[in-house]
Amino acid sequence: MNLTNLQKPFWPELGITKADLLRYYVAVSPYLLPHLVDRAMVMKRYPNGWNGKFFFMKRTPEHAPSWLKTCAIEHASKSVIDFPLVNHLAALLWVVNLGCIDLNPWYARCDDVDRPDYLHFDLDPVPGADFAKVRQTALMVRDNLKKLGMTSYAKTTGSSGIHVYVPIVRGPAQKQVWGFAKEFARAMETLDPALVTAEYRIAKRPRGRVLVDYNQNAWGRTLASIYSVRPKPGATVSMPVTWDEVEKGVELEEFTLLNAPARLARTGDLWKPLTQKRGRFNLGELL
Repeated sequence: MNLTNLQKPFWPELGITKADLLRYYVAVSPYLLPHLVDRAMVMKRYPNGWNGKFFFMKRTPEHAPSWLKTCAIEHASKSVIDFPLVNHLAALLWVVNLGCIDLNPWYARCDDVDRPDYLHFDLDPVPGADFAKVRQTALMVRDNLKKLGMTSYAKTTGSSGIHVYVPIVRGPAQKQVWGFAKEFARAMETLDPALVTAEYRIAKRPRGRVLVDYNQNAWGRTLASIYSVRPKPGATVSMPVTWDEVEKGVELEEFTLLNAPARLARTGDLWKPLTQKRGRFNLGELL
């Protein structure tokens, strides 16, 4: 496999090249790869850096290396798409070499794409809401999930919000998981309508609220993965954080391509429980 255009500026204002992006993913790969294994990868390609034009690509290109494993998924149109699988470092570098700055894996694994093994919420500020409100909403979501017996994990999105994930026992279908997430988001809105909205229609979202986005649990949707670099001005990273850090006022800008590997060397993978079989919540008992 040849890595190409290594000196191309990906964040020219920061002096960060494509080679630097590849080096970052090599550095974090021991922590990242367990979260990607056996999950179809949607490729979001930025061939000219973070602020250039991008495009999505699902189907593995014909010129892909023969050693790259793929995941065949049939869609509603009856078309079958072979997504790449990022199961090892070489596959990771191949995807990033295509210009993928952040990584967008499926929630369900390839052996059963209709049954996810985690539930998640994307907490996104509506215009007029600041990141302090996002943190406040994340703590509210955590506390109410805990009342149901669920242990949740937080990460900054690296873009504008916080992701909250709950590892679940694989069993309920994607639509059931989505349905639970929808009802939970609506319950959060009822508890504090001045802070939270569950309104999916952009035009109808009230200003100054935080969207508890449940719809990313729908079939085929993806979010930027753990440890993804985001196509943002500061090369920010989607970073796992402790709930204590959220309570103390963590900020999105704290974690970047330049400092994330050193943090990981100190903390290890705070989201390791999401890759393990033990400790998963049996959502089926609530459905």
